[in-house]
Order: sequence, then C-alpha cells, then structure tokens
Amino acid sequence: MAQINVSTFAGLGSGYADGTGTAARFKNPFGVAVDVSGTVYVADEGNHKIRKITPSGDVTTFAGSTIGYADGIGTAAKFIYPTGVAVDASGNVYVAEQANHKIRKITPTGEVSTFAGSIGGYADGTGTAARFNNPYGVAVDTSGNVYVADESNHKIRKITPDGVVTTFAGSTAGYADGTGTAAQFYFPTGLAVDDSGNVYVADYNNNRIRKITSTGVVTTLAGGTQGSADGTGTAAQFNHPKGIALDASGNVYVADYDSNRIRKITPIGEVTTLAGSTYGFVDGTGTEAKFRNPTGLAIDNASGIMYIADYNNHRIRKIVDTSLSTSLHQALKFEIYPNPSNGVFNIKNFTGNTFIEVFDIYGKKILFYEVNSGKSILNLSNYASGIYFVKFTNENNQTNTIKLIKVNY
Repeated sequence: MAQINVSTFAGLGSGYADGTGTAARFKNPFGVAVDVSGTVYVADEGNHKIRKITPSGDVTTFAGSTIGYADGIGTAAKFIYPTGVAVDASGNVYVAEQANHKIRKITPTGEVSTFAGSIGGYADGTGTAARFNNPYGVAVDTSGNVYVADESNHKIRKITPDGVVTTFAGSTAGYADGTGTAAQFYFPTGLAVDDSGNVYVADYNNNRIRKITSTGVVTTLAGGTQGSADGTGTAAQFNHPKGIALDASGNVYVADYDSNRIRKITPIGEVTTLAGSTYGFVDGTGTEAKFRNPTGLAIDNASGIMYIADYNNHRIRKIVDTSLSTSLHQALKFEIYPNPSNGVFNIKNFTGNTFIEVFDIYGKKILFYEVNSGKSILNLSNYASGIYFVKFTNENNQTNTIKLIKVNY
C-alpha cells in the first residue's frame, strides 16, 4: 500500500522573502514546474514574481519586481499576477500572465520577453498580434509547442516555437466533447501534455478533467457533477480542479482547488484521493494532510517527488511516496532504513550471503555487490536524487525488490 507523505518544502506565511525552506515567503503561489535538474519554478502570483527553488530548498527570485509590465532581465522585468508556468527541454520558462493577457518567455539567464499576446481579447496570429483573455495555464510538448488554457475565452490555444498562435480546441463557454472548435470548455485553468502530444485539461467550472488528442479530439477522462467522490470516469467528482500534472506511467494528478485535495487518475480513468481532506494546514500522511486551495502541481519524474502550490497556505508542499514493494519473499529477510534518506541506507541482512543489485528508474544497473549476514551500508550519496530499486538475491535464487528514495535534505 502506498505511503504518501506530505511535507512543507518552502514558505511559511504570506509575504516576500528569499531564503531556504520555511525562511522563504510566498504570496499566493499559483503554478509550479520542474526542470530536468530538479529545480522548481513558482509563479508567485501575489508577489508578481517568478521564483526558483533548488532541490535543497534554496529560494531565489528568478524574474519580476513590482507590479506592472516590462520585458527585461531578472528583476528589471515586471509581471501582473502570473499564474501558469512551464519549462521546456532547453530550460526556457514560459509564464501565463493572466492580468496582462500575455505569454512571457524567460531564458535560463533570466531574460524576459513577450512570446505572444497583447491586450485582452481573442485573436489568432503571430506573437503580439495574437490575443488572449486571462490565460491561466501553460504546458510545453517535446517539440517546443506551448499550449495555453485561455480561461475567459474558454479555449485551448497552441503556440508554435516561432510564436504562431492558433485555437487548438474549444469555442464558447459550455460543456461538449468533440473535435477542435466543436468542443466546449468552461473556464479551463490547468494543462499538462504527454510525450504522445495528448493534452490534459483541468476544466474548472465543468468540474471535469478533459483529454485532447494530438489531432484535437476532446473527450472527458473523469468527472461529472461537482463534489469530491472517488470513482471511475464520470462517476468521480471534482470541485473546481485547477492544476494538473502527469507522471512517467501516464497517471494524471489534479490539484482539486475547492475540495482541498490532490487526486490521482489512472490511465483507465480510476480516480482516488492521494492526499488532503478538509481546508487547513497539516503536514502528514495521505488524507491526514491538509491544504488550503491547492492550485498548481508538478512532478519530478527523476525523483518521483511531487510539488504542490498551496495557494492560501502560501507554501510549496512536497509529496513523496515512501511505500516499499509488498511482493516480499518470506525466505529472504532483511531490513533497509531510513527510506527516504540523504543517500546512505542501512541494510540489516538476516539471510546469509546475499547479492545486491541497484537499478535507477530507467532500469539501468548502477551497483552490484555481495553482503554477508549482519549490518551493512548502501551508499548512494554520489548519485542524483531520485527513485532507485535494490534487488536482493540469495543463494537459492530467491529475490525481493525494494523501492528506495534518495533525496537531498
């Protein structure tokens, strides 16, 4: 059974301060994204800034200063209520700036430019010739196309790497599955895109999670009436979902804003509650944890860690699955602890001579050695934070596999 642990990664109360962990301050953080190095980017809506958090929790201001609109480098740039944030494979950060009706682009060196959009409205076109109306969410596919949840236009827009904006799906406010502009959304907010080009949408006012294929065919993955019931497909309920993310296995995760929960949807549409319960603030396990209106979420697939923008707690929360494999061979007895750890795991072996193999998340073997009965050490300190698997094999060829989580504290 999964062991879902929720903790505070950064932030404490409403305010603005750079710093480490709870020494930092955010004001209504809305969107989060993670790059390939595990760095977290936050659309700090109430502070009108884009913040950056290292894997060890050091918070700095990446771009933005006072409220307004200005392109520039770092704090010379200005935003008005940025909400969505996404990172491409080259480390460029895209920002949905809902109050300025623009999509901004930030290079890895902090140079901010206007990628698309001008004044509020609706128009397809190139760059600033295009118009959005309160764009809330952004996502980037493997080809560098940027998808936008154009909330008040009730549409999903697509921007090519050259800045050409078209309408990918949606028309007037409402609810309808269909292809392209035959489909309808009602204030879409969050977006995620998979490696096959399927786009997943948090359809806020329809209380549904929608799926759009690469050819523009819109279907309902899960959700129906407003509520917080778990279930499969349209039997499940959401209460104003805002954020959405995907893991490497194709599971969809949802920041369910008004139910104060993080929900999980399997590829076949089975919805469960991963964490959260009633409105409040509690770090803890699964439904013992509490959020105040979570808005954005992102998954670092290298480490398996999920980051949550906990909007009205003014914090960035972290979810780690610390569960172990349950398919343990009774004849092969051992203990391994702590898990997660900072890289050094203790192994207590009760079985006799045992061979240990360690694999990364991609199945590549990184270590192999033999241990005798008693206590020994598995040291992954020189490896990146992430999920690893250790396979124990005894002299009778009986095996067990344990999932390890190595994090940088």
